[in-house]
Amino acid sequence: MSSCQPEQLVLMYFLLPLWIAAGLADALCHRRADIAHTAGPFESLLHLLMLVEVGLPLLAALFLEIDALLIVLMLVAFAVHEATALWDVGYAARRRRVSPLEQHVHSFLEMIPLMSIIVVVILRWDQFLAIFGAGAQPARWELAWKEEPLPAAYVVVLLACVAVFSVGPYLLELAQGLKASRQAATAAGASGSTGIEPR
Repeated sequence: MSSCQPEQLVLMYFLLPLWIAAGLADALCHRRADIAHTAGPFESLLHLLMLVEVGLPLLAALFLEIDALLIVLMLVAFAVHEATALWDVGYAARRRRVSPLEQHVHSFLEMIPLMSIIVVVILRWDQFLAIFGAGAQPARWELAWKEEPLPAAYVVVLLACVAVFSVGPYLLELAQGLKASRQAATAAGASGSTGIEPR
């Protein structure tokens, strides 16, 4: 790791762990808001969609050379993530209370990917300029494995943390929402069949 540039170290050991921590905090806010019984499983699906929108560029950056193509894909994924985030908040706000703490956590989840892309652009400035036909290098539009892979231990620990602290909580949230929806549907069916009005 002695050959890593400071920007790369900031990305690997500050921004990515901070993103994972913010995702976990977001899941805890959802749990506190009891979205299983308010906004329901559809909001959880939106959360998983946003995780995929950020996670795929992250996986690509871990294993592939960062060139013009990957930078463009990161920028597109960020734009799609922001659109989904707007959809998510609009959907949630009509169905439950979105606390100030949760809104603050959302600001981290939106800006950390942008900051990470900025760091990537700094590290691959020539390829970023090449997107616009400028700079000393030609733009590379290909998917290729990293010539100098990241340390295996780092990749394994990072992916394990993502699985445990990001993917896991959102999948649990979805499962709870689906269970609550089934229970509500069963209760509504029972009330309808007995003529009892649901409370």
